Parts: sequence; structure tokens; C-alpha cells
Amino acid sequence: MLKKFFKTYKLPLILLFSIVVGCILGVILGEDASILKPFGTILINMLYVVVVPLVFFTISSSIASIKSLKKLGKIFGVMFIVFIITSTLSALFMLAGVKIIDPVGNISLSLTKGVKETIDFGSKIVDMITVPDFYQLLSKSSMLPLIIFSCIFGFAVNMVKEDSNKISNALNSMSKVMMKVINIVMYYAPIGLCAYFAALIGEYGKEIIGSYARSMIFYYVMAVLYYFIFYFIYSYIARGKKGVKSFFKNIFTPTVTSLGTCSSIASLPANIECASEMNIDEDVAKTTLPIGATMHMEGSAMASILKIAFLFGVFGKSFTGIDTYLIAILISVLSGVVMSGIPGGGLIGEMLIVSLYGFPLEAFPIIATIGWIVDPPATCLNVVGDVGSAMLIEKHVK
Repeated sequence: MLKKFFKTYKLPLILLFSIVVGCILGVILGEDASILKPFGTILINMLYVVVVPLVFFTISSSIASIKSLKKLGKIFGVMFIVFIITSTLSALFMLAGVKIIDPVGNISLSLTKGVKETIDFGSKIVDMITVPDFYQLLSKSSMLPLIIFSCIFGFAVNMVKEDSNKISNALNSMSKVMMKVINIVMYYAPIGLCAYFAALIGEYGKEIIGSYARSMIFYYVMAVLYYFIFYFIYSYIARGKKGVKSFFKNIFTPTVTSLGTCSSIASLPANIECASEMNIDEDVAKTTLPIGATMHMEGSAMASILKIAFLFGVFGKSFTGIDTYLIAILISVLSGVVMSGIPGGGLIGEMLIVSLYGFPLEAFPIIATIGWIVDPPATCLNVVGDVGSAMLIEKHVK
């Protein structure tokens, strides 16, 4: 029984052990643990290098191989509906939390006149969906343009009847090759995660226990509750009891990868591997997960609500009123679905918070700090939420 358990959870247990060892080293070595940081950076860089070809080949091969364009259209339609609904639910969950428990405490700052900032949304939208030159598609900072190009390329292959099977098969083979590359990279993951967490604890341990501790603890607790409650519900809706068991059995590797890298893009390989282990429809998984990595952020939506509540608290404003709540939910959903794909989208979301509610300019570093301290669990929910959404999308597509 024990042997079977270890065989099933071998990689997650090794990753967890490496993280624990890294945290212990960080506490013991303190700031000297920064000497280990390059070993962690190597892992993150390898994941980033792999993710661009992975996204292109998985999306384009998936779309090219789908026989029915009607099914493909249904996947996209259901996907965006699920993304918006889940992001809204995460925002509402955090909103209920901040109304029950004050995440701020007794901190108080003087409120000066807010300064309205102009946001050039036109140029931001252009930057969101396009790049001026082809080579710029081959960068992790251009993920949404790459995804759009991959979709168009996949459609084009699907429409070229005479040679579509040959090209589709080649793309599918390259997709499988990239998954093997990821398997090879994951052999280094225990060393990389151990070093990364050691450096993280050694460098930022004291700051984490600073004045933002109350909000940090609050968010972490809410994230854990959301993780187990909502993903239980989503997986149960998708596949019943078997879905719940399959989800929590296979989701550990994406969870620890996202906590270690703090990046949805870097966690995409682990997510795709997880979806494969769960036997999620290949067309759904290879389409939904790469797009979800840039346009579906439940954790970020929750963080936006916390940022707004935190600013209201520290500047002595009352966080009440239907209009206040509706604006907060709108900003959080925009941050979690739309602006997450825009370069600097997090900054735009913070600018919206400051400008729409009339906060002073000094509010920017305050909410930037909030974003930093909740980044690990927020990224975790962003990543794990993509798998939960893929399960829901699969159910409705079938």
C-alpha cells in the first residue's frame, strides 16, 4: 500500500520535500541563502524557454486536428463564459471575506487629493493582441499575441484540405516532443525549487512578517478556503465524485510549481501534464490551458478586491455601498480576465483602483506591496483554476 502511494505521488512528494528543505536552509542561512538563488533562476529560465514553443505547438496542433469547427467554436464560447463566471465568483468570495473580517487593522494614513491618471487604452489593446515584428512572438512577454497567432495558424492548417493531415500530424508530433522536453526539465525541478525557496525565505523573511502581515495571512487563509471549497465544487460539477478524486490526486505538481515560480506561464507545462493525467479532452486542454495562463486569473481577481479594501481601510474611507462593490467586482474581473493579458495589465488595474476611487498617488506602492506579498497563493489559484475550468468546459462541450 505504501509502495503504491509513493509510486503515485513520487514527484509531488519529492518537490514538497525539496521546498521544505529550501525553507529550512533559508531560515538557517538568512541573507546568505541568496547564494543559492541562481540555481532556482536556472529552473525558472528553463521553464520560460520551453513555454513559447509549447504554447505554439499545443494550440496550433489542437486546432488543426479538430475535425469539427463547430466543436472548436463551442470550446471558445464556453471557455470565455467559464472564465468570467469563475473570476466573478472568486471576487465575490473575497468581497464577502473582507466584509466579515477586517484585513487592515488599525493602520491609518492621511488622505490627500487623488490624482486622476490617463490610461491610453488604445495602445494597450494594440500591445495586448499584436507585436510589430514576427521575432517578437518568440518571447514570453508576448504570450497573448503568440496565442492569437497560434490559433490563426491552427485554423489555417485546418482549412488547407490537401495537406492539412501532414501538417497537423507534424504539429502533433512536435507537441509530444515538447512534453518530453518538459519531463526532462522536471528532473531538475527539486534542486531548483529548493534553491529558490531558500533564497526567497532568506531574503524576504523579515519583510513578510512586517506591517502587511494581517492582510497576507487573511489572503492566504481565503486562498486555501477557495482552493478546497470551489475546486471541489467545480470538479464535482464536471465529473462527480470521480472528478473530485482525480482533481486533487493530480493537481499537486501544478500547485507547488506555481507557488515556487509565481508564474502562470512557467507553470503551464505542469498544468498540461496534469490535464493529461486526468484524461481531460485533449482538444479542450490544449486550447484552454495556454489561453487560461494569460487570460484567467481567479487569484488576481481576489487580490484586486483585497487591494481595494486595504486602501479604503488605510485611508479611512468606508468600504460600503452597492456602487462601491460593483466597481470593485468590475475591476477585479477586468484584472482577472481582460487586463491579465495586457503588458503591464496589473499596473493598469491598480491605476483604475486609484483613479476610480480618488485615492492619492502614494496609494500605488501600497497596493503594489499587497500584490507582491500575495503573489504566491494568487498565482497558485490562477494556475489551478485553469485545470478546474478545463474540466467544466469539457463537460459542456461534450
